Amino acid sequence: MNGRGGVPQDVQPVAAVLAEIPLFRVLGESGILSTARSGLARRYRPGQIIIHQGDPGESLYVLLDGLAKVVFTTEHGDEIVLNMLGRGDTFGEMALLDGSPRSASVVTVRPAWVFALPRARLLEMMREHPGLADEFLRMLGHMVRRLTDQAADLAFLDLGGRLAKLLLQLADRHGRTDAVVDLPGLTQSDLAALIGASRPAVNRALQSLAARNLIAIEGRTITLLDVVALRKRGGL
Repeated sequence: MNGRGGVPQDVQPVAAVLAEIPLFRVLGESGILSTARSGLARRYRPGQIIIHQGDPGESLYVLLDGLAKVVFTTEHGDEIVLNMLGRGDTFGEMALLDGSPRSASVVTVRPAWVFALPRARLLEMMREHPGLADEFLRMLGHMVRRLTDQAADLAFLDLGGRLAKLLLQLADRHGRTDAVVDLPGLTQSDLAALIGASRPAVNRALQSLAARNLIAIEGRTITLLDVVALRKRGGL
């Protein structure tokens, strides 16, 4: 498919990323190739909305490459960042299960390549491959565990600890191997929302970490200077 709605799908590169994800790995090589042919891969520019809050849940999505943020918008128009997504992350699962509208929007932070698998095809595959349903449930379990960990962090880590842990996670999942967190499209308000704090408080915490030579800040690039100390600060 060409044009605004999608890009020509090259099955092999899509299948290569799907093969890295436990959810699809249970299908085997032929099943993964079939899955790649059943969906649509599309490229997005930074700042584009992949799914809109309130839309019907018609597809399961996989972020094949890039970086995106999950954003909840209140009735008053305030936005809260709930999570960050990187290569190999899936999203849109909950709406597929209960038929409810999307509970949040997903917006690209960096150029992104996204695969969408129609709900009808996913359910058909689950009937054909019971192991896929098991992996889907396991994936939902990981989601619940992540939310539980976030609640525990709010209860037991102070702001500096939560920020240190977040920076380590961003560097590990979405940064580079030299412990650099590059944050184009991600504001201090976004960081604050991810750890349950205000933007001014996060700014002060960043400056405190920088003053202790744990990080270096240049524009929207943060270099982690002392990973060991940051891990200790984040309770890791």
